[in-house]
Formats: sequence, structure tokens, C-alpha cells
Amino acid sequence: MWIVRLALRRPYTFVVLAILILILGTLSALRTPTDIFPNIKHPRGDIIWNFTGLAPAEMANRIIFLQRGNLTTVCEQY
Repeated sequence: MWIVRLALRRPYTFVVLAILILILGTLSALRTPTDIFPNIKHPRGDIIWNFTGLAPAEMANRIIFLQRGNLTTVCEQY
């Protein structure tokens, strides 16, 4: 209740504080970077896939890579 009494005794102080918060909040929102990640020219995804008992040659034959422009897609052959 002390803050309510203080606000009633000093209304201009609280109005100035509210305007200051509004201005500083707007400035900080405008200056904050929108993207925190670095620019990457080519997106890349890595997949780790284990098949116990599968020979490396068989594993290489089961996975194919499809390239379309800058995008690489990994598909499993059946």
C-alpha cells in the first residue's frame, strides 16, 4: 500500500517514469537484433544412423542423396 500512497502524493513522478519506460522499451526493441543465428549460405543437416550388423557397403547402398539446387535430401531405399 505504500506505493499507492506515494503515487497519489507524487503523480507526476509516476507519469514521467511510465513515459521513460515506454521510450526506453521501444528503443531497446528496435535495436535488438532479430536473428541471433549467423548467416548460413547453404543449409545443412547431418543424420547419424546405426544399423547393427549391417556392412558399410550395404549401408551406403541403402542411403541415397538427392540434390536439388542448393538443397540436399537424404532418402532411404527399400
